[in-house]
Amino acid sequence: MNSSTPSTKSIALETYGIANTKIHYQLSPSRLHEITVEKGMGTTSSTGALAIDTGEFTGRSPMDRFIVKDDITADKIWWGNVNIPFESEKFDALYNKVINYLNKRELYVRDCFACADDDYRMNIRVITEYPWSNMFAYNMFLRPTEEELIDFDPEWTVINAPGFMANAKEDGTRQHNFAILNFTRKIVLIGGTGYTGEIKKGIFSALNFILPVFKNCLPMHCSANVGEDGDTAIFFGLSGTGKTTLSADPHRKLIGDDEHGWTKENTVFNFEGGCYAKVINLSEENEPEIYGAIKKGALLENVILDANGVVDFANTSITQNTRVSYPIYNIDNIQVPSIGKNPRNIFFLTADAFGVLPPISKLTPSQAAYHFISGYTAKVAGTEAGVVEPVPSFSACFGAPFMPLHPTKYAEMLSKKMLDAGVNVWLVNTGWTGGPYGVGTRMKLKYTRAMIHAALSGELGLYSYDKYHIHSVFGVAQPRECPGVPTSVLSPRATWNNDEAYYKTAFKLTNAFRENFKKFEAYANEEIRRGGPQRYAF
Repeated sequence: MNSSTPSTKSIALETYGIANTKIHYQLSPSRLHEITVEKGMGTTSSTGALAIDTGEFTGRSPMDRFIVKDDITADKIWWGNVNIPFESEKFDALYNKVINYLNKRELYVRDCFACADDDYRMNIRVITEYPWSNMFAYNMFLRPTEEELIDFDPEWTVINAPGFMANAKEDGTRQHNFAILNFTRKIVLIGGTGYTGEIKKGIFSALNFILPVFKNCLPMHCSANVGEDGDTAIFFGLSGTGKTTLSADPHRKLIGDDEHGWTKENTVFNFEGGCYAKVINLSEENEPEIYGAIKKGALLENVILDANGVVDFANTSITQNTRVSYPIYNIDNIQVPSIGKNPRNIFFLTADAFGVLPPISKLTPSQAAYHFISGYTAKVAGTEAGVVEPVPSFSACFGAPFMPLHPTKYAEMLSKKMLDAGVNVWLVNTGWTGGPYGVGTRMKLKYTRAMIHAALSGELGLYSYDKYHIHSVFGVAQPRECPGVPTSVLSPRATWNNDEAYYKTAFKLTNAFRENFKKFEAYANEEIRRGGPQRYAF
């Protein structure tokens, strides 16, 4: 839909129990921006973007995300501290309390959809307490045309009430905030938190269950782009590894930056209609596409503005998780529609704060499955209370908080697709070189881009002894040369200038890999188990 034209359709919400309240339906982003400023809930930045503060929560709250345990989910969900069960009766009671709360307020309603491929499309209705939350939904989900709205029938509904505080003892939550998925009622119920990421991650968590269970489609927490010859590249990576940055490539068209489906027809489609990028230390020089997208229609979260409305991207006084959401069309170089064919290369991105993994290495199919299940990156000192040195961080399938099924289910699907499509899989360390965090330095973005371009163009070539060296600890194949990258950078051991310290740290990380993988060993076959580090520390 044109961003400047609101829908002429009216809407009623009685089916949700909502009545006698003022409803704003399908408002344009510019109108939502105006209302937010009028209500004193946000300010306009120097580039025209809306800047807001999400309040108490500036990120997701994984321990407060629940799934209703019912006939659909009971035997399929991988229950535990990622997928926490919630009683149906408790959900119904809490739902009624939230509805009673919303009945006293102005509401903002948006109909939209997820999944760019029509064969997998999910119609969504988003009901929000705040105007800027609705603007986020406009940015992040796909936007129907006026014609598509006429007979729009929502399959799933997101109800977002940041101002509602749960009573944990009475309502069955852990504390006052919550995000609950109910697959029987097809509702995502969010309360007590203004962090907008809960809205999109609620729907994506639902899709990560629905697509593999009912549609034989692999959901992926990844970004993707497509080259001039139609080849698709997929980038897996946790927050802070460069997933959004590296997929926004001026030489390739962006499909999407966060969630995709890989179909049985061997196509890759974007779940969403926008991007949700970290902006910590953002600069026009390093990330021109993202920097340029922060204009009218974009929504900045938890950033600091000066008296002239200029954003200080280095200021993390509110949070290190400063963000911007914007519709994908704010970037010029995009794939329309957001669908790619012929996946040829997959990149697993990790910010190794130990500084021991090669900056790029080629993986065998068994290594690819092992690293996909592991989903490794590292936390650095200062990011969390008590973190004084690098800490290994593992998130299965590079997105455990959003994966309702056991990780091996997704790994098996990925392995089959990789083999059937004949894709190359690369492990890319966007983290530290020359030593661990605090000693070494962060890998230069221009080197990482050069390595990825070389992999995409075929310049890194097929594996051979002359062109690759097998890492003595991790067993991965690291290239000996790469255009645009100093040869010394390609060998992490050589950058340390201290073999003993390097190997001691490398073995420390391999032991962390093994310890983490223990919980998957019973589900993984021998080939996958052999994909991990084979040498042990003494």
